[in-house]
Amino acid sequence: MNLRIEKYQDKYKSEIVNVWEKSVLSTHRFLKEKDFLAIKKTLQEMDFESLNVFCLMNDCEIIGFIGLDKTKIEMLFLDPNYIGKGLGKQLIEFAFSNFHAARVDVNEQNTNAVEFYKKFGFETFERTEKDNSGKSYPLLKMRLMNDNKNIHNR
Repeated sequence: MNLRIEKYQDKYKSEIVNVWEKSVLSTHRFLKEKDFLAIKKTLQEMDFESLNVFCLMNDCEIIGFIGLDKTKIEMLFLDPNYIGKGLGKQLIEFAFSNFHAARVDVNEQNTNAVEFYKKFGFETFERTEKDNSGKSYPLLKMRLMNDNKNIHNR
């Protein structure tokens, strides 16, 4: 693989939405179809440049991305063909190194994501019954509790 992390550009929008869709269909089985479609529509209309979005590229193909708002990870998605290969860790390391990422909200039902963030020292400090859209998908608000300087050992 020839990997690099590149700043988002508008020309990547359809690829970003495609990676999101494949990832969510693989990992968010708890989502109702109508909610999935509503979120997808929101993403298609979203101005990704309003966040710090970075694409994980394999040659010229986007295989994942991370979006940050200051020190909060707002989104991190990988093409399901690349999950479990250490690439999520690469995006997290990038977020730690460049943005001092220290917070993330995770769907409680997405237990793999919850465990993923726990591996890096994130701990739940608050739970909400509904997501940010008011839907009945509980969120775990997590923050970095440990010193992340030793992330390479995780």
